[in-house]
Amino acid sequence: MPSPSFITRLRRADWDPLHWLRLGFLVTSRALTRLWGRDVMLFTGGVSFFAMLAIFPTLAILIGLFSVLADPAQAIREGEALSTLIPAGARDLLLHELTRLVNTPHLAMSTQSGVALIIAIYASHRGFKALLAGLSFIHDEDEPHGFFRFNLIAFLVLVGTFAALAIISSIFFTLRILGSAFELRPLRGVSWLLSEWTWASAGLTLGLTLIYRFVMSRRPVVWPASVIGGVVAAAMCLFASWAIAFYVEGVAHLGATYGSLATVIVFLIWLSWNVNAIFFGGALATEVELAIAATAPKPSIPDLRGAKVVVPRSGASRSRS
Repeated sequence: MPSPSFITRLRRADWDPLHWLRLGFLVTSRALTRLWGRDVMLFTGGVSFFAMLAIFPTLAILIGLFSVLADPAQAIREGEALSTLIPAGARDLLLHELTRLVNTPHLAMSTQSGVALIIAIYASHRGFKALLAGLSFIHDEDEPHGFFRFNLIAFLVLVGTFAALAIISSIFFTLRILGSAFELRPLRGVSWLLSEWTWASAGLTLGLTLIYRFVMSRRPVVWPASVIGGVVAAAMCLFASWAIAFYVEGVAHLGATYGSLATVIVFLIWLSWNVNAIFFGGALATEVELAIAATAPKPSIPDLRGAKVVVPRSGASRSRS
């Protein structure tokens, strides 16, 4: 049953659509001003570089696990399904690397996976440090974390991200494998549930919401602001995949300029656009939190008129002593 205070807030709320449209436009413009008014390009470049440095060693680790637990060729099939989230130019680079790793001998693959693990942990940790530093900078954090605490938080976020990716991808791949191997169609007519776009959207929204809520600031950001920032950032990340594909294939033909490096350039552009989307989500969450705090009811000041003033009898107590 709703509490009386909740019902009172609902009655006092302004349900005019124009009011919410103006408020949304104002908050969005302030978020853009917050993002553009701070030089976050250094953080964007750092995150993009370390993400690209970590992604291929991570592929080597995954192929090594597949070679022990399952058929490595299955990684190619699942990689092709996930590669639809990446622009065409970067997709070719990813699939080429997957094919090369699958055809690598098992002994060499085991040694390569061990080396790749060290590189992936180092690069991923540095990338998350750059990401969290950028979000704290955007949030105007006045009490930054200490050296040890900041590195520990970045490592915990790294472990949590990989654990979430492992769980979500395991559920996604299990559903697809069961559906194709045993022709199971328990949810016939809702094919979007088995789409990689659906799972990517849900995973990004959940992960970014938790990062905005607990990691962006020493004090937890309110849930409504974290959720709005997470949803918008996830939508922008997915939109970036389509936008960079349209830009590369229909507007700028990078192959004529960069030659064989065009694939790497496309991949870096895609990473930087995604990082900027995450930073914009942090700026939006910050501005939404400020807007919520500005509209919150102020505590009433008690009326002390007519109250009796009590003066301590310090002189009398001193004379008795």
